[in-house]
Amino acid sequence: MSPKQLNLKLPQHGGKRRGAGRKPKGPRALVSHAQRPKFDKPLPAHVTLKVRRDIPSLRASRRFLVIRRSFAASRRLHGMRLIHFNVLGDHLHLIVEAESSEALSRGMQGLNVRLAHALNVLLERRGTVFADHYHAHLLRTPTEVARAIRYVLANAERHYGDRGPDDFCSTAPGMEAIVVPATTWLLRVGWRRIGGTAIDV
Repeated sequence: MSPKQLNLKLPQHGGKRRGAGRKPKGPRALVSHAQRPKFDKPLPAHVTLKVRRDIPSLRASRRFLVIRRSFAASRRLHGMRLIHFNVLGDHLHLIVEAESSEALSRGMQGLNVRLAHALNVLLERRGTVFADHYHAHLLRTPTEVARAIRYVLANAERHYGDRGPDDFCSTAPGMEAIVVPATTWLLRVGWRRIGGTAIDV
């Protein structure tokens, strides 16, 4: 009688697995955790960062001051450049340009670490500051850039009813030590050709 071959259930590797990929920082993901698009040439991006609910308003003067300092220290970090920003109560909007997808990832990681440390020290707390990973939308056309700039610089009007650009917690005259001049054509020239779509900055 020949021996009977048994079917062994061997561990499987590769392929899609439940729970794989980047984990959300809260009970559920606030932004998509799918792999971010890759790029290998300088591109602008609209980045959004949301803080946890237990973090008090970021627009308070002392908290905004440490955020400004973090921006100034990180404005040219790892090939990512900070061009515009707006700080709202529980989130931040940034217009950045990065040399590559890796530069964007490393630059945002460095900025996040610096912001979290500064806010934790100020608030005398420990632990996670941001509610989830940053969300980045790549801006590939003049129209996209123009709309993103308008959205970021006028975002306080949407939340607080202020009219026009938010001169307190956003890019404005006197903030030159925090942001850097754009180098990409899209952010220097291209968006300005979209008449009446963006705020003149």
